[in-house]
Amino acid sequence: MSIVPRLFAFFVAISAGLFVTGPAQAQVSVLTSIKPLQLIAAAVEDGVDTPEVLLPPGASPHNYALRPSDVRKVQSVELLYWIGPDMESFLPRVLKGRSLPTVAVQDLPGMKLRRFAEDSHSHAEDTDEHDHDHRPGSLDAHLWLSTVNARVIAARMADDLAKADPANAERYRHNAEAFSGRLDALDARLKARLAGVANKPYFVFHEAFDYFEAAYGLKHAGVFSVAAEVQPGAQHVAAMRARLQEVGKTCVFSEPPLRPRLAETLVSGLPVKLAELDALGGYTPAAAHGYEQVLEKLGNDLAGCLESL
Repeated sequence: MSIVPRLFAFFVAISAGLFVTGPAQAQVSVLTSIKPLQLIAAAVEDGVDTPEVLLPPGASPHNYALRPSDVRKVQSVELLYWIGPDMESFLPRVLKGRSLPTVAVQDLPGMKLRRFAEDSHSHAEDTDEHDHDHRPGSLDAHLWLSTVNARVIAARMADDLAKADPANAERYRHNAEAFSGRLDALDARLKARLAGVANKPYFVFHEAFDYFEAAYGLKHAGVFSVAAEVQPGAQHVAAMRARLQEVGKTCVFSEPPLRPRLAETLVSGLPVKLAELDALGGYTPAAAHGYEQVLEKLGNDLAGCLESL
């Protein structure tokens, strides 16, 4: 066989290999405001593409300052998902100039939403200290901590992506169904893991976990709401310490990356442990199982501290 026919055969084989591939790669750019939504999108896009996230690890979704590059990204991305104005208060002004599809997931049909209760306070009654970010009666926007809501969000993302990228429509829908099935297993694991600590009191610095608590039979005993930039007065600290003394052995949970400055003073000399609960999972890789990893770690961290008392 001469060199010319051999070269022709080689190029035919290479060309055939280029066409005998899996589904076409998506040309749909997806941006989410916060990491938990990125993780849900990553489960839906598994094997096709990886969604982007707007907020970097450690940034607060309540008061993030957008950079010019962030604004350009928000304006140009094809599909954008955010919680809604009750969470990302910095976004509505920028979104007014956006013409491409934008989904505030708090408005999706089928979402099971909670509101902050009228008695949602720090139990330091003499100080009248409330979680001012979460006014009684306002929407609790930490809705991603409910697997029921995560399923609704994933289903919407799968529908949107299927319309925008028909070549991969079946993959998106299959991924959303697989995600839902994994959440069934996750629910069972978390219920078993947390059953033994359901009646143990604990405290939080930020009322972010009500969806998670409601799903798994938990309830914090109080919220020590402290503005990051303000050192509370002696009366307030004394009232919080009195509450901890009343309860006895317990855990007080803050959220990374920052622990309130008074935390060590608050628990000094008391049978109280300081620990962290990460509701955002900021450093979790954007992969198919990332969302489950965030919730599983949340459950393990909470149970681990309470079991160690």
